[in-house]
Amino acid sequence: MEKLTNRSVQINRDPMTLGEKIYIPAIAKGLSITLSHIFKKKATTSYPEEKRPFSPVYRGLHILNRDEDGRERCTACGLCALACPAEAITMEAAERKPGEEHLYREEKYAAKYEINMLRCIFCGYCEEACPKDAVYLTETLMPSNYTRESFIYKKEDLLIPEHKKQDHK
Repeated sequence: MEKLTNRSVQINRDPMTLGEKIYIPAIAKGLSITLSHIFKKKATTSYPEEKRPFSPVYRGLHILNRDEDGRERCTACGLCALACPAEAITMEAAERKPGEEHLYREEKYAAKYEINMLRCIFCGYCEEACPKDAVYLTETLMPSNYTRESFIYKKEDLLIPEHKKQDHK
């Protein structure tokens, strides 16, 4: 038996019994556990033929929404980057050029918007912090890639294509 006394551990040094020496009880116990798993339901699914059910609050890939007129909603306020505990979002704001103001609601926009998906913890704080509903976490699984650079999603990768013009909320 093990006893804790003042940070030292007492180890039982009694000689092993015959049953312990030949490991029959341990082998029988392990074999019974293995045999019990044969009759249980299998935990694997044949993806992509079978889709695993996800929680209703599952958070997947990020997207940047557009408004009803197809314009970018992001005004580069930076609240999503500030709310991100993993510091996965980087952005650079820029001002619209003279003459472009009538095409857009806001005078500022995100010239650079990147999310490092290797750092992202999918907490949803960026989505909650955005005052314009520009950032949204979809139910789409993140695809696998082979290089680190392919996990850094740029603004062009995140924006909903203009022809869809739909709000995902």
